[in-house]
Amino acid sequence: MPNRKLEKILETLYKRDITPGEALEHLRHFPTESLGFAQIDHHRGLRQGFAEVIYCEGKSDAEIIAITKKLVKHHPVLATRASKAVFGKIKKFAKGAIYHERSRAIVIDPRKKVIRTGSILVVSAGTSDIPVAEEAAVTAQVMGSQVATLYDVGVAGIHRLFDHMETLGQARVLVVVAGMDGALASVIGGLTDKPVVAVPTSVGYGAAFGGVAPLLAMLNSCAAGVAVMNIDNGFGAGVLAHKINSLPEKVSE
Repeated sequence: MPNRKLEKILETLYKRDITPGEALEHLRHFPTESLGFAQIDHHRGLRQGFAEVIYCEGKSDAEIIAITKKLVKHHPVLATRASKAVFGKIKKFAKGAIYHERSRAIVIDPRKKVIRTGSILVVSAGTSDIPVAEEAAVTAQVMGSQVATLYDVGVAGIHRLFDHMETLGQARVLVVVAGMDGALASVIGGLTDKPVVAVPTSVGYGAAFGGVAPLLAMLNSCAAGVAVMNIDNGFGAGVLAHKINSLPEKVSE
């Protein structure tokens, strides 16, 4: 339940425009609602700033649809790792639903106007890393951040990155997505005074070990201020970047 909706219920109760019984009915599924196979967390937006997100892998289409129908009544919806097939079913009852094919994310946002804050730059080392980068970008944008992207500027042609130094400098937070050797996170970490959220991807040949090699490289970065997410976890990177981006600007004394 969004903060404003809860405030409105309390205000109307205070003004006696509704009875305590009516207020209780509004809050009947607050903060949780059981579907048997899932416990919907309607309180998460109050605790963490954004509603519960649906991770679709491992769930049946029927389960995803049931959870979506409950969430969409009260919250903006973000579903990650979703198939185009389940999006087709969701679109039938949620007309405003959008499918971001590259990131495999479904967004249903009934809010009329979202004021986006700050500036996040999502950077990918290669084109093969873009799906994970897009998951980070879509996540941060839905949560309320202003997001820009810069793709295919990895260390195999590092001059491509240097053409965008001004863009790097304008961001409050950078998300750097890279597979293979994962070196781009260290390079960017050494070029900026802004926080860097590094995401290793499973892109690479045998010795990349499905993303373990770039993960270890990023964890061992000699550049200060680099935080590392799990392999292919663009969603987690988007959330962390948004939270950092939402912090107040520095105030000089």
